[in-house]
Amino acid sequence: MKVLITGATGLVGQEIVKLCHQSNMDVHYLTTSKSKLTSQHNYKGYYWNPSAGEIDLDCFKDVEVIIHLVGATVAKRWTKSYKQEILDSRTVTTSLLIDSLQKIKHSVRQIVSASAIGIYPDSFQNYYMEDSEEVDTGFLGEVVQKWESAVLDFETLDVEVTLLRIGLVLSSKGGAFPKIVKPIKQGIGAVFGNGKQWQSWIHVEDLARLFLYAVEEEIYGLYNAVAPNPVSNHKLTHTIANRLDKKIVLPGIPRFVMKLVLGEMHVLLFGSQRVCCDKIMKTGFSFTYDNITHAVEDLI
Repeated sequence: MKVLITGATGLVGQEIVKLCHQSNMDVHYLTTSKSKLTSQHNYKGYYWNPSAGEIDLDCFKDVEVIIHLVGATVAKRWTKSYKQEILDSRTVTTSLLIDSLQKIKHSVRQIVSASAIGIYPDSFQNYYMEDSEEVDTGFLGEVVQKWESAVLDFETLDVEVTLLRIGLVLSSKGGAFPKIVKPIKQGIGAVFGNGKQWQSWIHVEDLARLFLYAVEEEIYGLYNAVAPNPVSNHKLTHTIANRLDKKIVLPGIPRFVMKLVLGEMHVLLFGSQRVCCDKIMKTGFSFTYDNITHAVEDLI
């Protein structure tokens, strides 16, 4: 079986490629960097430049499933131009894939796309399922709505769509986790605000397994990609501190301070989304890392 991956060289993409190869799947991947093009018997790169509408159509040859991960990081200051980049990196890339498939005879039957729990409004009380009607009114809500809407257009090509709304991805190799660990290691760790905000997280290995599971089991539709036990920011911070034999002695960092430092992006640290993964578990998927202590022990 052959899969095409966008964002294959990123944090989650690398894990997925590894699992694909373990399952004897051949991987085609798209990259905007010609220096990242390689050609091995089971791992072959193709160039694309979504902003210019360029793509090597050979990338689709014999491909049955697209795993769509590409998207500019939201963990960078949200200037007006960068906000546009965050949006375009998700929607323009998706449209280019669809437009390209319309031009050729193809064998693609499913797309499994990343999405984000940022679509759910900030709440300390709510427990969000996939069928929640409420949508975050801020920038993240807008991004996820437009992103998912773009991916759903694959249905016009008779391609089955799977959307995975991803929470806080925990990995020792990058993303948020090393940034959270560093100040705690230095003895200057602190919670954000009162630390009561919910953080719905997932271990990177479970997330990669979930993408492969959706492909191999032909799981279609919308699913929350978060571990079964969301935790408060306080619990996450103190679990990491305990693992490092450190104490959290500083008071919580006030919201207005982080707003001065990070601007609008500070909502990533203070937003509270408690998200439920029952739907994917009912299909038979089981998490290796289902509680935060177990995940942190593995990562540190």
